[in-house]
Amino acid sequence: MIIFDPSTLSAISHTLNTASVISVSIQNQSSLSLSQDTKSQLAKSQLANSSRKLSHLTRTITPTLIAQATTPTPNSDTSKCGSGQPRDKYTQPFACNSIWNMPIGSNAKYVDAYIGSKGVGVDTDWFIRTQESDRAVATYMPGSWGPGRCTGTQPQQQAQWHPEAGEWLKVPDSLIIEDARQGFTPNNSSAFLKPDGRTLVSFNVTTRCWQGGPLYGVWFGQQDIYGDGIDGGHGGSGMSSIGGSIRKGELLNDEPIRHALKIVLWGKWLHYNSSSSTPGRRWPARLADANAANQYQGSNSALVMGSLLAIPPNVTAQSLGLTSKAGKKIFQAMQDYGAYVVDDAGWDYNYLCVERSAEQEYEALNGHQIHGDTALQEDFAKIIAAVKVVDNNESNSIGGGGTPRQPLAPPIGN
Repeated sequence: MIIFDPSTLSAISHTLNTASVISVSIQNQSSLSLSQDTKSQLAKSQLANSSRKLSHLTRTITPTLIAQATTPTPNSDTSKCGSGQPRDKYTQPFACNSIWNMPIGSNAKYVDAYIGSKGVGVDTDWFIRTQESDRAVATYMPGSWGPGRCTGTQPQQQAQWHPEAGEWLKVPDSLIIEDARQGFTPNNSSAFLKPDGRTLVSFNVTTRCWQGGPLYGVWFGQQDIYGDGIDGGHGGSGMSSIGGSIRKGELLNDEPIRHALKIVLWGKWLHYNSSSSTPGRRWPARLADANAANQYQGSNSALVMGSLLAIPPNVTAQSLGLTSKAGKKIFQAMQDYGAYVVDDAGWDYNYLCVERSAEQEYEALNGHQIHGDTALQEDFAKIIAAVKVVDNNESNSIGGGGTPRQPLAPPIGN
Protein backbone atom coordinates (compact mmCIF):
# COMPACT_ATOMS: atom_id res chain seq x y z
CA MET A 1 0.00 0.00 0.00
CA ILE A 2 1.23 3.46 -0.77
CA ILE A 3 1.61 5.50 2.38
CA PHE A 4 2.27 9.10 1.50
CA ASP A 5 3.77 11.87 3.51
CA PRO A 6 0.79 13.43 5.32
CA SER A 7 1.25 16.67 3.36
CA THR A 8 1.35 14.87 0.02
CA LEU A 9 -1.75 14.18 -2.02
CA SER A 10 -1.89 12.35 -5.33
CA ALA A 11 -4.64 13.23 -7.76
CA ILE A 12 -6.34 10.44 -9.63
CA SER A 13 -6.09 9.57 -13.29
CA HIS A 14 -7.66 7.00 -15.57
CA THR A 15 -7.86 5.63 -19.10
CA LEU A 16 -11.25 5.15 -20.71
CA ASN A 17 -12.17 6.01 -24.31
CA THR A 18 -9.98 7.52 -26.98
CA ALA A 19 -13.07 9.22 -28.32
CA SER A 20 -13.90 10.97 -25.06
CA VAL A 21 -11.73 13.37 -23.14
CA ILE A 22 -13.27 13.93 -19.74
CA SER A 23 -12.29 16.58 -17.24
CA VAL A 24 -13.19 15.62 -13.69
CA SER A 25 -13.06 17.54 -10.43
CA ILE A 26 -13.24 15.31 -7.37
CA GLN A 27 -14.13 16.74 -4.00
CA ASN A 28 -17.52 15.96 -2.52
CA GLN A 29 -18.83 15.30 -6.00
CA SER A 30 -17.52 15.45 -9.57
CA SER A 31 -18.21 17.62 -12.57
CA LEU A 32 -17.11 17.12 -16.14
CA SER A 33 -16.87 18.40 -19.67
CA LEU A 34 -16.48 16.46 -22.92
CA SER A 35 -14.49 16.98 -26.08
CA GLN A 36 -14.70 14.72 -29.15
CA ASP A 37 -11.28 15.19 -30.77
CA THR A 38 -9.84 11.72 -30.59
CA LYS A 39 -6.31 11.51 -31.90
CA SER A 40 -5.09 15.03 -31.28
CA GLN A 41 -6.46 15.00 -27.74
CA LEU A 42 -4.95 11.59 -27.02
CA ALA A 43 -1.55 12.86 -28.13
CA LYS A 44 -1.86 15.91 -25.89
CA SER A 45 -3.62 14.42 -22.91
CA GLN A 46 -1.84 13.78 -19.69
CA LEU A 47 -3.67 11.97 -16.98
CA ALA A 48 -3.08 12.77 -13.36
CA ASN A 49 -1.84 10.69 -10.59
CA SER A 50 -0.11 13.96 -9.89
CA SER A 51 1.24 14.64 -6.43
CA ARG A 52 1.01 18.03 -4.83
CA LYS A 53 1.93 19.49 -1.46
CA LEU A 54 -1.35 20.50 0.17
CA SER A 55 -2.21 21.97 3.54
CA HIS A 56 -5.34 19.82 3.83
CA LEU A 57 -7.03 16.90 2.09
CA THR A 58 -10.19 18.60 0.88
CA ARG A 59 -8.66 20.79 -1.79
CA THR A 60 -10.19 20.21 -5.23
CA ILE A 61 -7.92 18.49 -7.72
CA THR A 62 -8.81 18.51 -11.41
CA PRO A 63 -7.24 15.68 -13.39
CA THR A 64 -8.00 14.97 -17.03
CA LEU A 65 -9.45 11.58 -17.91
CA ILE A 66 -9.36 9.73 -21.18
CA ALA A 67 -11.82 6.89 -21.36
CA GLN A 68 -11.15 3.72 -23.28
CA ALA A 69 -13.72 0.98 -23.61
CA THR A 70 -12.26 -2.22 -25.03
CA THR A 71 -14.40 -4.85 -26.71
CA PRO A 72 -13.25 -8.38 -25.90
CA THR A 73 -11.49 -10.06 -28.82
CA PRO A 74 -11.10 -13.72 -29.79
CA ASN A 75 -8.46 -15.83 -28.08
CA SER A 76 -4.93 -14.75 -28.92
CA ASP A 77 -2.92 -16.43 -31.68
CA THR A 78 -1.25 -19.40 -30.04
CA SER A 79 1.43 -19.39 -32.75
CA LYS A 80 2.99 -16.60 -30.71
CA CYS A 81 3.17 -18.84 -27.63
CA GLY A 82 5.82 -21.15 -26.26
CA SER A 83 5.46 -24.76 -25.21
CA GLY A 84 4.98 -26.17 -21.76
CA GLN A 85 2.22 -26.51 -19.20
CA PRO A 86 -0.73 -24.23 -20.09
CA ARG A 87 -1.03 -21.07 -18.02
CA ASP A 88 -3.79 -20.23 -15.58
CA LYS A 89 -5.47 -17.00 -16.74
CA TYR A 90 -6.27 -16.11 -13.14
CA THR A 91 -2.61 -15.93 -12.12
CA GLN A 92 -0.86 -15.08 -15.40
CA PRO A 93 -3.39 -13.45 -17.72
CA PHE A 94 -3.27 -11.97 -21.23
CA ALA A 95 -1.89 -13.05 -24.58
CA CYS A 96 1.45 -14.81 -24.94
CA ASN A 97 2.87 -11.75 -26.69
CA SER A 98 1.43 -9.29 -24.18
CA ILE A 99 3.96 -6.83 -22.81
CA TRP A 100 3.55 -8.52 -19.43
CA ASN A 101 4.53 -11.97 -20.75
CA MET A 102 7.34 -11.12 -23.18
CA PRO A 103 10.95 -11.58 -21.99
CA ILE A 104 13.77 -9.12 -22.57
CA GLY A 105 15.52 -9.82 -25.89
CA SER A 106 19.16 -10.14 -26.85
CA ASN A 107 18.96 -6.92 -28.88
CA ALA A 108 17.88 -4.84 -25.92
CA LYS A 109 19.59 -1.46 -25.82
CA TYR A 110 20.31 -0.49 -22.21
CA VAL A 111 20.77 3.15 -21.21
CA ASP A 112 21.19 4.68 -17.76
CA ALA A 113 18.05 5.37 -15.76
CA TYR A 114 19.24 7.82 -13.06
CA ILE A 115 16.72 7.01 -10.32
CA GLY A 116 17.76 8.67 -7.08
CA SER A 117 15.10 7.48 -4.63
CA LYS A 118 16.11 4.90 -2.02
CA GLY A 119 12.83 4.33 -0.16
CA VAL A 120 10.86 1.20 -0.96
CA GLY A 121 7.14 0.49 -0.65
CA VAL A 122 4.20 -1.38 -2.14
CA ASP A 123 1.41 -0.15 -4.40
CA THR A 124 -1.56 -2.48 -3.94
CA ASP A 125 -3.49 -3.82 -6.94
CA TRP A 126 -6.79 -5.71 -6.66
CA PHE A 127 -7.94 -8.68 -8.75
CA ILE A 128 -11.45 -9.84 -7.90
CA ARG A 129 -13.10 -12.88 -9.49
CA THR A 130 -16.88 -12.67 -9.48
CA GLN A 131 -19.61 -15.28 -9.86
CA GLU A 132 -23.19 -15.27 -11.12
CA SER A 133 -24.32 -15.89 -7.54
CA ASP A 134 -22.68 -12.65 -6.33
CA ARG A 135 -24.99 -9.74 -5.64
CA ALA A 136 -24.98 -6.92 -8.20
CA VAL A 137 -24.25 -3.52 -6.65
CA ALA A 138 -24.19 0.05 -7.87
CA THR A 139 -20.88 1.75 -8.50
CA TYR A 140 -20.44 5.41 -7.55
CA MET A 141 -17.79 8.00 -8.13
CA PRO A 142 -15.68 8.38 -4.97
CA GLY A 143 -16.61 11.23 -2.68
CA SER A 144 -13.02 12.42 -2.48
CA TRP A 145 -9.46 11.38 -3.18
CA GLY A 146 -8.62 11.47 0.51
CA PRO A 147 -10.76 10.18 3.40
CA GLY A 148 -14.45 9.93 2.61
CA ARG A 149 -14.27 7.99 -0.64
CA CYS A 150 -17.38 6.04 0.35
CA THR A 151 -19.44 9.21 0.71
CA GLY A 152 -19.90 9.49 -3.05
CA THR A 153 -23.45 9.56 -4.41
CA GLN A 154 -22.85 10.33 -8.09
CA PRO A 155 -23.23 7.49 -10.62
CA GLN A 156 -20.37 6.73 -12.97
CA GLN A 157 -19.89 9.80 -15.13
CA GLN A 158 -18.77 7.83 -18.16
CA ALA A 159 -22.15 6.08 -18.37
CA GLN A 160 -23.56 8.90 -20.48
CA TRP A 161 -21.08 7.96 -23.22
CA HIS A 162 -20.49 4.31 -22.32
CA PRO A 163 -23.68 2.67 -21.02
CA GLU A 164 -21.71 -0.30 -19.69
CA ALA A 165 -20.12 2.03 -17.13
CA GLY A 166 -23.53 2.51 -15.53
CA GLU A 167 -24.28 -1.18 -15.18
CA TRP A 168 -24.39 -2.65 -11.73
CA LEU A 169 -21.45 -4.93 -11.04
CA LYS A 170 -21.48 -8.32 -9.35
CA VAL A 171 -19.21 -8.10 -6.31
CA PRO A 172 -18.56 -10.69 -3.58
CA ASP A 173 -20.44 -9.66 -0.44
CA SER A 174 -17.34 -10.07 1.74
CA LEU A 175 -15.09 -7.74 -0.26
CA ILE A 176 -13.76 -4.78 1.73
CA ILE A 177 -11.34 -2.22 0.29
CA GLU A 178 -10.63 0.31 2.99
CA ASP A 179 -11.13 4.04 2.73
CA ALA A 180 -8.26 6.49 2.54
CA ARG A 181 -7.19 8.15 5.76
CA GLN A 182 -4.87 10.95 6.79
CA GLY A 183 -1.46 10.18 5.28
CA PHE A 184 -2.76 7.10 3.42
CA THR A 185 -4.17 7.62 -0.08
CA PRO A 186 -3.70 4.38 -2.03
CA ASN A 187 -4.25 4.23 -5.79
CA ASN A 188 -6.20 0.96 -5.43
CA SER A 189 -6.22 0.08 -9.10
CA SER A 190 -8.57 -2.85 -9.55
CA ALA A 191 -9.76 -5.40 -12.11
CA PHE A 192 -13.05 -7.24 -11.57
CA LEU A 193 -13.37 -10.39 -13.66
CA LYS A 194 -16.99 -10.83 -14.69
CA PRO A 195 -18.69 -14.23 -14.34
CA ASP A 196 -18.12 -14.79 -18.09
CA GLY A 197 -14.50 -15.49 -17.17
CA ARG A 198 -13.30 -13.09 -19.82
CA THR A 199 -14.27 -9.47 -19.24
CA LEU A 200 -12.23 -7.37 -16.84
CA VAL A 201 -13.85 -4.19 -15.50
CA SER A 202 -11.25 -1.70 -14.31
CA PHE A 203 -11.43 1.04 -11.69
CA ASN A 204 -9.07 3.38 -9.93
CA VAL A 205 -9.40 4.75 -6.37
CA THR A 206 -11.44 1.59 -5.71
CA THR A 207 -13.08 1.53 -2.29
CA ARG A 208 -15.76 -0.48 -0.51
CA CYS A 209 -16.22 0.39 3.13
CA TRP A 210 -18.75 -2.25 4.20
CA GLN A 211 -19.77 -5.75 3.19
CA GLY A 212 -22.60 -5.93 0.70
CA GLY A 213 -22.43 -2.19 0.06
CA PRO A 214 -21.92 -0.28 -3.18
CA LEU A 215 -18.55 -0.01 -4.88
CA TYR A 216 -16.77 3.34 -5.14
CA GLY A 217 -14.19 4.18 -7.76
CA VAL A 218 -13.74 5.62 -11.22
CA TRP A 219 -14.65 3.30 -14.07
CA PHE A 220 -12.31 3.41 -17.01
CA GLY A 221 -13.18 0.60 -19.30
CA GLN A 222 -13.34 -3.10 -19.91
CA GLN A 223 -10.51 -5.30 -21.08
CA ASP A 224 -10.19 -8.87 -22.33
CA ILE A 225 -8.27 -11.27 -20.09
CA TYR A 226 -7.09 -13.00 -23.28
CA GLY A 227 -6.05 -9.71 -24.94
CA ASP A 228 -2.91 -7.58 -24.99
CA GLY A 229 -3.35 -6.45 -21.38
CA ILE A 230 -2.01 -2.94 -21.91
CA ASP A 231 -4.92 -0.80 -20.75
CA GLY A 232 -6.13 -0.49 -17.19
CA GLY A 233 -6.31 1.51 -14.02
CA HIS A 234 -2.82 2.79 -13.26
CA GLY A 235 -3.69 6.41 -13.71
CA GLY A 236 -0.33 7.98 -14.46
CA SER A 237 0.15 5.75 -17.51
CA GLY A 238 -3.28 4.30 -18.28
CA MET A 239 -1.78 0.81 -17.99
CA SER A 240 -3.19 -2.42 -16.61
CA SER A 241 -4.57 -2.80 -13.10
CA ILE A 242 -3.38 -6.40 -12.85
CA GLY A 243 -0.87 -7.09 -15.63
CA GLY A 244 2.62 -7.07 -14.10
CA SER A 245 1.38 -7.27 -10.52
CA ILE A 246 3.24 -9.68 -8.25
CA ARG A 247 0.79 -12.46 -7.52
CA LYS A 248 0.21 -14.86 -4.64
CA GLY A 249 3.09 -17.28 -4.14
CA GLU A 250 5.51 -15.50 -6.46
CA LEU A 251 7.70 -14.04 -3.73
CA LEU A 252 7.65 -17.20 -1.62
CA ASN A 253 7.71 -20.27 -3.84
CA ASP A 254 10.76 -21.80 -5.54
CA GLU A 255 9.64 -20.96 -9.08
CA PRO A 256 10.88 -17.91 -10.97
CA ILE A 257 8.52 -15.04 -11.70
CA ARG A 258 7.67 -15.46 -15.38
CA HIS A 259 6.34 -12.04 -16.29
CA ALA A 260 7.26 -8.38 -16.31
CA LEU A 261 6.65 -6.30 -13.19
CA LYS A 262 5.27 -2.81 -12.56
CA ILE A 263 6.97 -0.04 -10.68
CA VAL A 264 5.95 3.40 -9.42
CA LEU A 265 8.63 6.11 -9.39
CA TRP A 266 8.84 9.68 -8.15
CA GLY A 267 8.06 12.15 -10.93
CA LYS A 268 11.25 14.01 -10.08
CA TRP A 269 13.16 11.38 -12.05
CA LEU A 270 10.83 11.28 -15.08
CA HIS A 271 11.48 13.42 -18.14
CA TYR A 272 9.09 15.78 -19.90
CA ASN A 273 9.74 17.14 -23.39
CA SER A 274 7.00 19.50 -24.50
CA SER A 275 8.09 19.23 -28.12
CA SER A 276 7.64 15.46 -28.17
CA SER A 277 4.56 13.97 -29.85
CA THR A 278 4.06 12.04 -26.60
CA PRO A 279 5.41 14.38 -23.90
CA GLY A 280 6.21 12.63 -20.64
CA ARG A 281 5.43 9.14 -21.90
CA ARG A 282 6.36 6.43 -24.36
CA TRP A 283 4.76 3.23 -25.62
CA PRO A 284 3.03 1.29 -24.07
CA ALA A 285 1.85 4.09 -21.74
CA ARG A 286 -1.24 5.79 -23.12
CA LEU A 287 -0.92 8.79 -20.85
CA ALA A 288 1.30 10.88 -18.64
CA ASP A 289 0.23 12.72 -15.52
CA ALA A 290 -1.97 15.79 -16.04
CA ASN A 291 0.65 17.97 -14.37
CA ALA A 292 3.58 16.17 -15.97
CA ALA A 293 4.99 19.39 -17.42
CA ASN A 294 5.66 20.55 -13.86
CA GLN A 295 6.10 17.38 -11.83
CA TYR A 296 8.39 15.49 -14.23
CA GLN A 297 11.80 17.03 -13.64
CA GLY A 298 14.29 14.41 -14.85
CA SER A 299 16.93 15.19 -17.46
CA ASN A 300 17.07 11.65 -18.89
CA SER A 301 14.86 11.57 -21.99
CA ALA A 302 14.73 7.76 -21.89
CA LEU A 303 13.02 7.64 -18.48
CA VAL A 304 9.38 8.61 -18.85
CA MET A 305 5.99 7.11 -18.05
CA GLY A 306 5.82 3.67 -19.70
CA SER A 307 9.59 3.10 -19.80
CA LEU A 308 10.72 -0.51 -19.46
CA LEU A 309 13.40 -0.91 -16.80
CA ALA A 310 15.65 -3.98 -16.66
CA ILE A 311 18.84 -5.30 -15.11
CA PRO A 312 21.64 -5.70 -17.70
CA PRO A 313 22.77 -9.29 -18.34
CA ASN A 314 26.28 -8.77 -16.91
CA VAL A 315 24.92 -7.97 -13.43
CA THR A 316 24.31 -10.77 -10.91
CA ALA A 317 22.43 -11.01 -7.64
CA GLN A 318 25.75 -11.86 -5.99
CA SER A 319 27.49 -8.79 -7.43
CA LEU A 320 24.74 -6.60 -5.98
CA GLY A 321 24.99 -8.31 -2.61
CA LEU A 322 21.34 -9.40 -2.49
CA THR A 323 20.45 -11.48 0.56
CA SER A 324 16.68 -12.09 0.63
CA LYS A 325 14.85 -14.78 -1.30
CA ALA A 326 12.20 -12.33 -2.42
CA GLY A 327 14.82 -9.78 -3.46
CA LYS A 328 16.62 -12.34 -5.59
CA LYS A 329 13.35 -13.33 -7.26
CA ILE A 330 12.53 -9.70 -8.06
CA PHE A 331 16.05 -9.24 -9.41
CA GLN A 332 15.71 -12.23 -11.74
CA ALA A 333 12.30 -11.10 -12.99
CA MET A 334 13.66 -7.63 -13.71
CA GLN A 335 16.62 -9.08 -15.58
CA ASP A 336 14.54 -11.55 -17.61
CA TYR A 337 11.33 -9.51 -18.16
CA GLY A 338 11.86 -6.01 -16.78
CA ALA A 339 9.44 -3.66 -15.03
CA TYR A 340 7.25 -0.94 -16.54
CA VAL A 341 6.93 2.54 -14.99
CA VAL A 342 3.16 2.98 -14.49
CA ASP A 343 2.62 5.80 -11.98
CA ASP A 344 4.20 8.71 -10.11
CA ALA A 345 4.89 7.90 -6.47
CA GLY A 346 4.35 11.51 -5.45
CA TRP A 347 7.39 11.63 -3.21
CA ASP A 348 10.88 10.21 -2.68
CA TYR A 349 9.94 6.51 -2.84
CA ASN A 350 9.94 3.55 -5.22
CA TYR A 351 6.89 1.29 -5.17
CA LEU A 352 6.52 -2.27 -6.38
CA CYS A 353 3.01 -3.21 -7.58
CA VAL A 354 1.68 -6.22 -5.65
CA GLU A 355 -1.75 -7.85 -5.83
CA ARG A 356 -3.58 -7.78 -2.50
CA SER A 357 -3.68 -11.54 -1.90
CA ALA A 358 0.11 -11.70 -2.35
CA GLU A 359 0.51 -9.00 0.28
CA GLN A 360 -1.70 -10.91 2.69
CA GLU A 361 0.13 -14.17 2.07
CA TYR A 362 3.53 -12.57 2.65
CA GLU A 363 2.44 -11.01 5.92
CA ALA A 364 0.82 -14.24 7.17
CA LEU A 365 3.95 -16.30 6.54
CA ASN A 366 6.58 -13.76 7.60
CA GLY A 367 4.83 -11.87 10.38
CA HIS A 368 5.40 -8.50 8.73
CA GLN A 369 4.28 -6.63 5.65
CA ILE A 370 6.37 -6.50 2.49
CA HIS A 371 7.24 -2.85 3.01
CA GLY A 372 8.35 -3.72 6.55
CA ASP A 373 10.85 -6.36 5.45
CA THR A 374 14.24 -4.72 6.04
CA ALA A 375 16.27 -7.22 3.99
CA LEU A 376 13.90 -6.99 1.04
CA GLN A 377 13.89 -3.21 1.21
CA GLU A 378 17.69 -3.14 1.14
CA ASP A 379 17.76 -5.55 -1.80
CA PHE A 380 15.14 -3.62 -3.77
CA ALA A 381 17.05 -0.37 -3.28
CA LYS A 382 20.14 -2.07 -4.75
CA ILE A 383 18.08 -3.35 -7.67
CA ILE A 384 16.72 0.12 -8.39
CA ALA A 385 20.24 1.54 -8.35
CA ALA A 386 21.30 -1.05 -10.95
CA VAL A 387 18.41 -0.88 -13.43
CA LYS A 388 18.69 0.58 -16.91
CA VAL A 389 16.05 1.65 -19.42
CA VAL A 390 15.48 -0.68 -22.38
CA ASP A 391 15.48 2.19 -24.84
CA ASN A 392 14.38 0.21 -27.90
CA ASN A 393 11.29 -1.36 -26.34
CA GLU A 394 8.63 -0.91 -29.04
CA SER A 395 5.38 -2.54 -30.10
CA ASN A 396 7.19 -4.45 -32.85
CA SER A 397 10.16 -5.39 -30.65
CA ILE A 398 8.86 -5.90 -27.12
CA GLY A 399 11.76 -6.18 -24.72
CA GLY A 400 14.16 -4.89 -27.39
CA GLY A 401 13.79 -7.82 -29.77
CA GLY A 402 16.21 -10.58 -30.65
CA THR A 403 16.48 -13.89 -28.83
CA PRO A 404 14.33 -13.81 -25.67
CA ARG A 405 16.12 -14.46 -22.38
CA GLN A 406 13.43 -16.92 -21.35
CA PRO A 407 11.04 -19.22 -23.24
CA LEU A 408 7.87 -17.60 -24.52
CA ALA A 409 4.79 -18.01 -22.36
CA PRO A 410 2.67 -21.11 -23.04
CA PRO A 411 -0.98 -20.68 -24.07
CA ILE A 412 -3.69 -20.05 -21.50
CA GLY A 413 -5.31 -23.35 -20.61
CA ASN A 414 -8.64 -22.14 -19.16
